[in-house]
Amino acid sequence: MMRYLPIGLFLALAVLLFLGLGIDPKTVPSPLIDKPAPSFELPELREPGQVVRSEALRGKPYLLNVWGSWCVACQQEHPVLMQFAREHDLTLVGLNWKDERETALRWLARFGDPYDQIAVDAEGGTAIDFGVYGAPESF
Repeated sequence: MMRYLPIGLFLALAVLLFLGLGIDPKTVPSPLIDKPAPSFELPELREPGQVVRSEALRGKPYLLNVWGSWCVACQQEHPVLMQFAREHDLTLVGLNWKDERETALRWLARFGDPYDQIAVDAEGGTAIDFGVYGAPESF
């Protein structure tokens, strides 16, 4: 019986490897599927005295886009968001992630501002609640 153990282990590992080859490593399923969006209450980037509340967005469809001025891929994605904002009647909420306010404002002045609201997530806690893996990411 013990002499078959190595063969059994080898076959089990071979099956796991074979199954793993069929998984696309670029596809990461969202942890939010079939769950409500996390609640948040964060300062507005353009008007720091104002607050962006998820409660005010509930019941209405909106697109939440996580971005940062430090993010090269965000700059590449930005023209798509600008076009989206022009062509669709959907609230576009930015989640400015771990960024400096003045730098983010300069970035928007340079590339355009498609957002209806921009919440500042300086500490990154709200991004964690959304399950953000990296910027840009949209929900």
